[in-house]
Amino acid sequence: MKAMLFAAGLGTRLKPFTDHCPKALVTVNDKTLLEHNIRYLQRFGIYEVIVNVHHFASMIEDTIFENDGFGSEVTISDERSEVLETGGGLKKAAYFFDGSGDFVVMNVDILTNLDLGKMIVEHNEGNVMGTLAVMKRDSSRHFLFNSSMHLCGWMNNKTNEQRIARHEEPLTPFAFSGIQVLSQSVLQDIPFEGKFSLVDLYLRLAEKNILKGYDHTGNLFIDVGKPESIEKAEYLFQ
Repeated sequence: MKAMLFAAGLGTRLKPFTDHCPKALVTVNDKTLLEHNIRYLQRFGIYEVIVNVHHFASMIEDTIFENDGFGSEVTISDERSEVLETGGGLKKAAYFFDGSGDFVVMNVDILTNLDLGKMIVEHNEGNVMGTLAVMKRDSSRHFLFNSSMHLCGWMNNKTNEQRIARHEEPLTPFAFSGIQVLSQSVLQDIPFEGKFSLVDLYLRLAEKNILKGYDHTGNLFIDVGKPESIEKAEYLFQ
């Protein structure tokens, strides 16, 4: 199995740390987020990884080269000319997954003890297009799921904007954890170009396909997106 780590973002919430380095190289207990997540994937037998780069791209490339991929075979998806967001980034890197079956995609700035192996098994048994790791927690945005945990919509809790792909009731909100297991079919005929979010793609796919939520509420999880979250991450992930 292969995986993609999203590491191209500007990391604006992590300023001033990201004024001089990319968020992927922010350290938690003397290990970069990049190393933490490459090693996290290794625990589940995933040693082939593609990493997209934009902000301080050469620093990420140098770190990977100097550390021999931290024991994994790491490919770079170069977005120096334009950061493509999550959807555009995956589409640019789609060639990497040709013929490799299901694959994992995750954000580089999260840390969790989610049992990815169990999530992969559930994805394989569910005959679904994608499986999204979600939790019951506060967030500015939520995915909306029906009683079978099938993705039906999305909402912005700050603006009250809702985007509904399937009109079903009741719908339950869950916060997305930035980890997903996807089938090859997700990459076929993606109807967007350039810069776009995976949220756009998932909502389009959910109209006629099943994308399922994997509830891992109760696991350790932290989005290392702000300076104050680094101290908490160092306590939780020693």
